[in-house]
Amino acid sequence: MSESAPGTPDHDELQALKAVALDGGLNGPVKVSCASLAGRLEASNQTASRRLQRLEAGGLVDRDIVSDGQWVSVTDDGERALRSEYADYRRLFEEETGLTLSGTITTGMGEGRHYISLPGYERQFESKLGYGPFPGTLNVDLDEASVRSRPELSAQASVPIDSWEDGDRTFGAATCYPARLEADGRSYEPTHVIVPDRTHHDEASLELIAPEKLRDALDLADGDTVSIHFAEDSA
Repeated sequence: MSESAPGTPDHDELQALKAVALDGGLNGPVKVSCASLAGRLEASNQTASRRLQRLEAGGLVDRDIVSDGQWVSVTDDGERALRSEYADYRRLFEEETGLTLSGTITTGMGEGRHYISLPGYERQFESKLGYGPFPGTLNVDLDEASVRSRPELSAQASVPIDSWEDGDRTFGAATCYPARLEADGRSYEPTHVIVPDRTHHDEASLELIAPEKLRDALDLADGDTVSIHFAEDSA
């Protein structure tokens, strides 16, 4: 069996990560015994140790080896991996898994205007989303709670935007998530959060597209608070 890529835990590593989190590793370092962990995972001491080593190599836990054991804590990436798993279980056992993320409006770098208007994307937006977007994106910096919940976005309904070529250059794929934007009692839809496969943005921000300029449609300015509501994936 091939191993998962660093930073992406396989099933067994995820169980080890969950065990550390249940012991309190989300809140700070906890003392972890390989023998105790092995018993909980129904594995050998060596196997439990290897799983912790791989979690550390993938940036999902931090470890401090001391003379009588080790202190282990779950990193931000590790928490995101657990939240992504949690989102999958919500889809299985909860009737409604709609997601709401909140944040403040900020000025972007202006790259959205150029890429949104490229013909290879425009054609797909019109055929798959049902509209041609305003040439530009609305940038939202997520609040702390929404940054923690952002991995659940992958469980929401989505529309794939395929990569395409123009001469010698290849333009990357993206995923669009249907959403409803709300601000100060006003709402707007259709709108989509667009997440490029390759992006310079971190997970603390989102970009939205819509048929109109959202700043004008909802009278928005930098610093205004907005909420973005997503529908569950019915597939």
